[in-house]
Amino acid sequence: MTIIPKALTIAGSDSGGGAGIQADLKTFAALGVYGTSVITAITAQNTVAVTRVLELPPDLVAAQIDAVIQDIGANALKTGMLANTAIIEVVAEKIKAHRLENVVVDPVMVAKSGDLLLRRDAIEALRSRLVPLATTVTPNLPEASELTGIAVSTDKDVEEAARRIIGMGAKSVVIKGGHRRGPATDLFYDGKKFRALKAARIRTPHTHGTG
Repeated sequence: MTIIPKALTIAGSDSGGGAGIQADLKTFAALGVYGTSVITAITAQNTVAVTRVLELPPDLVAAQIDAVIQDIGANALKTGMLANTAIIEVVAEKIKAHRLENVVVDPVMVAKSGDLLLRRDAIEALRSRLVPLATTVTPNLPEASELTGIAVSTDKDVEEAARRIIGMGAKSVVIKGGHRRGPATDLFYDGKKFRALKAARIRTPHTHGTG
């Protein structure tokens, strides 16, 4: 009998299909994973801008998590746009209540268009409530800077930011290098050693959903 792995995405809905819930489900399917979803916010957006956001009630977010886990379950989960403190808190509570493992926290804060996807007063909740539950945290450079409170640009900055995120309780961190010049180099750190993940940069104008 073939057992198909199951992954849950907890994130915002992107009507343009290039990010959020839609992009996660496409990625899960491409990798042979059965994807389930919990929507935290509905966005009206395309490849150019986010024109409107409706944050869903935290109790509806909680109900979605309960419904998925009680029936289908999840071998892993990924968080994306969480919008506000109340949603972050309920997601953290449900991760603990259901004893969910293999938690990937993508600290989505700002869309590539510059539109805010996380209220600024929710960043502390992200640091203190969700990051400590993460198996891996995957910030880009601006997000790493917001999380740690330091400017992140040089190699030493990236390493220091990684140390600080591990210090918040995460088991590992991947700081994405898309905002830096030169090769696309991500930095992995598990609290013991650093590992640079290098790849040639793809030159394309089609960057919606890249963060």
